[in-house]
Amino acid sequence: MQVAPSLSLPGAVETPTDSPDAGVAWHFGDPPGEQKRLLSGNGFVDISNRGVVTVRGPARLEWLNNITAQKVDQLAPNSSALNLILSPHGHVEFELHQVDDGETTWLIVEGSQAQALVSYLESMKFMTEVEISEVSDEFAVIWEPKGDVDESGLPTWLVPSFFATGQMSGTGESKGGDPSRYVPKRPAFLIGREVIVPREQIQQRMKDGGAPAGVWALEALRVNAGVPRIGFETDHRTLPHEVGWLGAGVHLEKGCYRGQEAVARVHNLGKPPRALVLLHLDGMDEELPAHLAPVTIDGEEVGWVATAVRHFEQGPIATAVLKSKYASAPQAKVGETNAHVQPVVVVR
Repeated sequence: MQVAPSLSLPGAVETPTDSPDAGVAWHFGDPPGEQKRLLSGNGFVDISNRGVVTVRGPARLEWLNNITAQKVDQLAPNSSALNLILSPHGHVEFELHQVDDGETTWLIVEGSQAQALVSYLESMKFMTEVEISEVSDEFAVIWEPKGDVDESGLPTWLVPSFFATGQMSGTGESKGGDPSRYVPKRPAFLIGREVIVPREQIQQRMKDGGAPAGVWALEALRVNAGVPRIGFETDHRTLPHEVGWLGAGVHLEKGCYRGQEAVARVHNLGKPPRALVLLHLDGMDEELPAHLAPVTIDGEEVGWVATAVRHFEQGPIATAVLKSKYASAPQAKVGETNAHVQPVVVVR
């Protein structure tokens, strides 16, 4: 992995080595101010630790449509989608931020998953004429607090409207209803885009992008909006329903794909066993709880902490995944710390 370009900027503090985001700038000396700046629509965040994979060939969209959960066979040039690859049992294996430029499909993934994604896609080619490449060494990803496609024509993934505005359309529905039943009201919104930039252009891009912000600021905004991220709000058993990805990343009326039967069964006939919530942590002035820290109610372990952050307005907050029957409880505990529970995903 190349050195993150933002670490050369004045005031950059590198993300701790034990973080999944190690290697990029954590902050630039003012995390609350950086959050406010992003919320105002200014600045950028270096997320060049993400992986970039390309798929080329005239059959690329139809082929990807057949092996993923989102409907992308008619994705228009310069359009984007959140897409998922599921296991046969409906568990989330890959989160794909997919962009098509009319000739190439670009997939932004967690850096740790890029090689595994390439291997999986290669195994699914069969007789389809597609060319799959990891291009992370040639291209990097910059996050910007804007809701439109990059003006210079670079491949741009937009945060789905469901997370950015609360509006959901074109997601399909079945007898279990439409996907909005799981998240009838978002805790907050996250407007942004991920722009794929040739590495030789990054220094100029940062120079033109205004004041930088670190991943601390971006993660605080993401958590406050209840937006899931693979490996953070997910584990090996995560169903899309549990974290609010149904609709945003799973189309309910598309053709067959791996995991579809499990998705439909839970949506139409049952309930997801767990649900995403937002915890407001009382009086936590010291170290935030770690990923997977137990969440308890009346002494019973009912779930685990996903991502804990310090938000400039909300204070210490954390996403957590709880057993669904406890997701509407008013209070919980993380260690000895009391926490108010705010449901993100509602299980009915």
